[in-house]
Amino acid sequence: MFSAEDIRLRRPKIGILGLGYVGIPLALRIAETGFTVLGFDVLSERVTDLNSGISPIKHIANSDVQRIVESGFEATTDFTRASECDALIICVPTPLDKSREPDLSFVVATMNNIAGSLREGQLLALESTTWPGTTKEVLLPYAERAGLSVGTDFFLVYSPEREDPGNPNFQTRTIPKVVGGHTPACRAAGEALYGAFIDHVVPVSSTEAAEMVKLLENIHRSINIGLVNEMKIVADAMGLDIFEVIDAAKTKPFGFTAYYPGPGIGGHCIPIDPFYLTWKAREYGLHTRFIELAGEINAGMPQYVVDKTVRALNEAGKSLKGAKVLALGIAYKRDVDDMRESPSVFVMELLRDWGAEVAYSDPNVPIFPEMREHSFDLSSVELTSESIASYDAVILLTDHSDFDYDLIRKHSKTLVDTRGKFRGDLGVIRA
Repeated sequence: MFSAEDIRLRRPKIGILGLGYVGIPLALRIAETGFTVLGFDVLSERVTDLNSGISPIKHIANSDVQRIVESGFEATTDFTRASECDALIICVPTPLDKSREPDLSFVVATMNNIAGSLREGQLLALESTTWPGTTKEVLLPYAERAGLSVGTDFFLVYSPEREDPGNPNFQTRTIPKVVGGHTPACRAAGEALYGAFIDHVVPVSSTEAAEMVKLLENIHRSINIGLVNEMKIVADAMGLDIFEVIDAAKTKPFGFTAYYPGPGIGGHCIPIDPFYLTWKAREYGLHTRFIELAGEINAGMPQYVVDKTVRALNEAGKSLKGAKVLALGIAYKRDVDDMRESPSVFVMELLRDWGAEVAYSDPNVPIFPEMREHSFDLSSVELTSESIASYDAVILLTDHSDFDYDLIRKHSKTLVDTRGKFRGDLGVIRA
């Protein structure tokens, strides 16, 4: 096992397994502190791009990737090279399957790929969000089958990722890092490693506690977003502007945190992670009612947006069937290109299913990407006065900074706003 002196001198080689929205920022941070980083991914095109200094993620500049490549960073599809690494950090997706149950196939596939490369002296850390017990129940057996003594000659850690893509106020370095170990020695090793490139490490008693921390963080957000989405519906029925109400409420200096409604929830965390706990809780005979109710409310928001659009078109003497509808913003949040679980896509699918002719405009997503469960053969529409005016309805779904909102408002025949961007405008439909 590497020593404190080894870490101080940046001797350990760090492997990042999964080069996506979590793995790439982590690799950048570790490499810029002087460690040698080897990145692993199953996508050969992504590996080629990274080795060429090309970033696959909008908010990460090519220059940042080029800088770490010049300092020794390398990406590979050869997982047998994991044996070269003193620490291995897993940053792969953990989605839900079609039954809304945890899908650990990416974690298991990664472990199968590196099983023959595990050796004495290594630290293995999982960062992917999952249910409490995953590190112990899924990862630990691989080390045991390799004949390694966890806590003595091999160290097993769980440290949940806390990335917020596109948020300029927080960097990988400045976001406190929770670390739990399978044993006290594992936790100490994890603290020492992460402390070398993260400003503040927060140790907890076990991998299970660290796994629960991540779920609590995202369940907290899911429930509060579900609450404010329901409040939006109530406020709208009463003729009130929920955004005005929230902005006034947040002036209270204690006891209130502002959450804002939208067309649903998106990203890899909030729509998915709570259901990892609901699934695990059933093993203990527990029914997580708050979590599931919030999930139902949030999942119903795309339908609410479409219903509001239907009523708006009816008022204009137009049926949704055959109507031309433009979706503004299809990434799941402002100023990113991340499409994971985007509620905009669910809105577009409902519109298409009801016979609308659907198009979209998103400055961050020039071509609708290949997705596992969604398919549109579309590219982003350029926003001009003529193009906007050609649509029967325009729906603002993601409020990107690059949109010309004056142009949009001036030329939209029917404008539906799910983000509170056109507050106080009586001609705009709140949804």
